[in-house]
Amino acid sequence: MNIEHTPLQGLLIIEPVIFKDARGYFFESYNQQKLIEAVSGLDFVQDNQSLSQKGVLRGLHFQHPPFAQGKLVRVIKGSVFDVAVDIRKTSATYGQWFGLELSEINAKMLYVPPGFAHGFLTLEHNTIFSYKCTSYYNANSEDAIMWNDMVLKITGRLLKLF
Repeated sequence: MNIEHTPLQGLLIIEPVIFKDARGYFFESYNQQKLIEAVSGLDFVQDNQSLSQKGVLRGLHFQHPPFAQGKLVRVIKGSVFDVAVDIRKTSATYGQWFGLELSEINAKMLYVPPGFAHGFLTLEHNTIFSYKCTSYYNANSEDAIMWNDMVLKITGRLLKLF
């Protein structure tokens, strides 16, 4: 499992080592010990999964403290353009966003720390997306940022995908 830092503080790309042969492939999709080396105190308490058709936009969602969620996200089937926005007011990367393609082919994962908004745009029909969360869902603390927020300027990148 290779862990790569992004330009945003605490946001990590995790790329598994994939073993392929004539039978198919195998990889570790989660290894707590390896992730704790990169993110101290990491503890996932809830797993979520969604199925979406091509062109579905989910997010940009977040939960306010003390219910803020860290997420380890990946695509099981299909592909997405995944976006994380740093909304931690004391962060050096506050207000910045990072995006990348996650797919069943590249098997990349993204660790999104608490204090980030997160969302994705599906690029294929029947895309299955998986989330491991560090905090339970709390409806009273959930919030969202519009995907077409004029300050973030994510819209241009999303429109180029279609």
